[in-house]
Amino acid sequence: MSINDTEESGRSEELIRSLRENRSYVIRTTRMSPHQKNSLKRLRDRFCLPPIDPGSPGSGYNWETVFPHRAADPLRPVILDIGFGMGGELAELASERRDADFLGIEVHAPGVGKLLSEIERLELENVRIAQQDAVVVCGQGVPPGSVAGVHLFFPDPWPKKRHHKRRLVRPGFPELVAPLLAPGGYLYMVTDWQDYAEQMLGVMEESAVLSNPHGGFAPPQPWRPQTAFERKGLAKGHRIYELLYRCQDSS
Repeated sequence: MSINDTEESGRSEELIRSLRENRSYVIRTTRMSPHQKNSLKRLRDRFCLPPIDPGSPGSGYNWETVFPHRAADPLRPVILDIGFGMGGELAELASERRDADFLGIEVHAPGVGKLLSEIERLELENVRIAQQDAVVVCGQGVPPGSVAGVHLFFPDPWPKKRHHKRRLVRPGFPELVAPLLAPGGYLYMVTDWQDYAEQMLGVMEESAVLSNPHGGFAPPQPWRPQTAFERKGLAKGHRIYELLYRCQDSS
């Protein structure tokens, strides 16, 4: 490893530690339905990835191991979905985009169980799940430059001011995600909380590691499924804010 590589590795580890100091989630004791429990028990070993060891920087994923069908088609796009909730929208998108592979990241067991049941029902071979902190998964699990898109749809807004430090999109987040993207790859974020949307925009624009083709908030992307959180927000009269950033193609 060169001096530059060593310095870069040190910066990455420092960034991950900084983002993990204030976790963007709390493990809630939400009840699981019998169906969710059954799906988790039967399907976890097949569709959930082994956890990344934060103490082992070299314990990343190999996409052809994660998705064996990639051996015959290694150029399939890989898309990350951070915090997929109950997984309905991810399953819908994966069903429509069977030419792409999806890694869903979620810590809450009921959502994992629900998505596993949808994977089975829809016969989705193009979905895997990482039931772990997204900061660890993105910082140590995902190979650099290997991802076509990252989705962050309606993340926990942590509405109380004293909890804003827990929001996932804060200084350091752009530098966590940008190295994962292939040239031309995108980061797509959606929220119905105005102050969080403004924070997202400010953090991304100050970082400047990704480009904003819209110069501000983006128009809705027609392929994005509507989420349950979105429907709740609209019912309350909330505006939906969308942000789309791209990795520059260096070719």
